[in-house]
Amino acid sequence: MKNITIILEDGRQMNARLYEDKAPETVANFLRLAQDKFYDGLCFHRVIPDFMIQGGGFESKDGALVHKPAPVNIKGEFAANGFAGNTIKHKAGVLSMARAMDKNSASSQFFICIADCPHLDGQYAAFGELSDEQSLDVALSIGSVPTGSWSYYDDVPLTPVVIKTVKAEENDKNS
Repeated sequence: MKNITIILEDGRQMNARLYEDKAPETVANFLRLAQDKFYDGLCFHRVIPDFMIQGGGFESKDGALVHKPAPVNIKGEFAANGFAGNTIKHKAGVLSMARAMDKNSASSQFFICIADCPHLDGQYAAFGELSDEQSLDVALSIGSVPTGSWSYYDDVPLTPVVIKTVKAEENDKNS
């Protein structure tokens, strides 16, 4: 198990556990992107109350969303894609990979559920979960920011919620 901290530019943090045993390629990809500072300066660009917050693919520059292409796509580690080992349920606080219709199109964009989302179980690669109530409170507060439309994007926060960095560390405990 790996522990990560998503640090926002405003100083708030979200701590999470990543489950390598359930989604090994997904966790390795996320950690590689974090180590390479890929997420630094990107924003949560899609916020839907009572559902999820999504980030990891866009910067907010001068009021516009600027796409940051990820280096690779990864295999979708979820049941509907023939991967039975990932049994993580999409409940409030769970981290999962965003993707297009192609089941193997996940790359850098991830979302954090801010409500229970059982309709996503087995359809998206869940790979971790927020590890404390304070972190869930931060995610819930992001989920309640005012949003609007920009170009052909909906549910964009009117005030950018920017990721300063994602830090990872090994968890030596069996918790």
